[in-house]
Amino acid sequence: MNLNQIQNVYFIGIGGIGMSALARYFKNIGKQVSGYDKTPSMLTNELIESGIDIHFEDNISLIPSDYYSENTLVIITPAVPKTHSEWNYFLEREYQLKKRAEVLGIITKDTFCFAVAGTHGKTTTSSILGHILFESGADVTAFVGGIVENYNSNLIGSGKTVTVVEADEFDRSFLHLHPNIACITSMDADHLDIYGTSEAIEASFVEFANKVEDKNKLFITKELPLEGVQCAINEDAVYKAFNVRIENGSYVFDVQTPSEIMKDLRFGLPGKHNLMNGLMAIAMAKTFGTPTDAIAKSLASFSGIRRRFSYQIKTENLVYIDDYAHHPTEINAVHQAVTELYPGRKVLAIFQPHLFSRTRDFVDGFAESLSAFDEVFLMDIYPARELPMEGITSDWLLGKMTNSNKKIVAKSDLLAEIKASDAPIIVTIGAGDIGEMVPSIKKMLNENI
Repeated sequence: MNLNQIQNVYFIGIGGIGMSALARYFKNIGKQVSGYDKTPSMLTNELIESGIDIHFEDNISLIPSDYYSENTLVIITPAVPKTHSEWNYFLEREYQLKKRAEVLGIITKDTFCFAVAGTHGKTTTSSILGHILFESGADVTAFVGGIVENYNSNLIGSGKTVTVVEADEFDRSFLHLHPNIACITSMDADHLDIYGTSEAIEASFVEFANKVEDKNKLFITKELPLEGVQCAINEDAVYKAFNVRIENGSYVFDVQTPSEIMKDLRFGLPGKHNLMNGLMAIAMAKTFGTPTDAIAKSLASFSGIRRRFSYQIKTENLVYIDDYAHHPTEINAVHQAVTELYPGRKVLAIFQPHLFSRTRDFVDGFAESLSAFDEVFLMDIYPARELPMEGITSDWLLGKMTNSNKKIVAKSDLLAEIKASDAPIIVTIGAGDIGEMVPSIKKMLNENI
């Protein structure tokens, strides 16, 4: 498929975080872009403001009339049901239909591609790496699964020869990519609705790892049963972060590389998991040939990602943090970070489970990770692409939690319940539409400071 011959790009599910980055990319390179999504959001609003036409009704009459099959690419999200009328319209007329992952594969095939894989840490690691490469002057475009604060976008740069992509294991999407340098941050069980077993997930990651022929260009943690360059914190490894301390709310640390010691690197994202994400990005950038001083400067200026331990309020008496965590391991990482930064202070966690299947598959892990917080508000499960499953409810999860200070809170009651809490540290957690509530939570809290 030759993207140069494509004039129009139509997205079904344009509001997704990965899809919207592709939409920005195609608009940047001069294509006519439009699309459909089920509901308006902050992301679709931003795309509309940039000049992209979007509608929110599954209606074939709303497809632009000048989109002809021979010059139009249609990109679909896996979440779209088979009954979707616009999708079937394009299928029946033999348009070129591709999944997002397939399109990323086409874009990255003829570039020097950095691919960031792992069940956790993809977005943060790829954002840090994209920022380092862009700031160092590389001809890079980074497709990121989150809004990077430095750019207020999920697309970094507009380069033609170097790409950074998240290698998403969902639906085995990452097997479409052509990585030159890659990392795997973790291989925890997830997406069991797709894979069935944790062994099947591991097999898929092994297949991805085998796409990197030179194992000196595949970076892994010490826990992973793979061949590659090991990265670790305070443990022997090829790339080792050590002498880690916290100064003025930021990590300061040294890194041992195969050729040097990088001294007094400064990094503002909290949590040991983010420190490892930063180390992975450093290792990949160093292997690419990025100068040490450029890495250090970029790392220090990285502002973070929207909904990744994102500070909404940060005062002496009240802190409000928002995070996308939707897996027990990620919730544990949030707890580790917040208790490291605010030891001995009461923390209220507000969690919206994401997917009935994920809640079912990891209910005991969710119960254990949430029980570590001082107070928990549990919202109803966000269904996303799924229909309800009998017996799989937030009440069921609540009953498994050992924390006595817990309750189910309806979305309509959330602001009042938060206002009534005496916790000085508040964290909203989840991958559903809880992110859309952050502005109103922040506004209410600011009015009551």
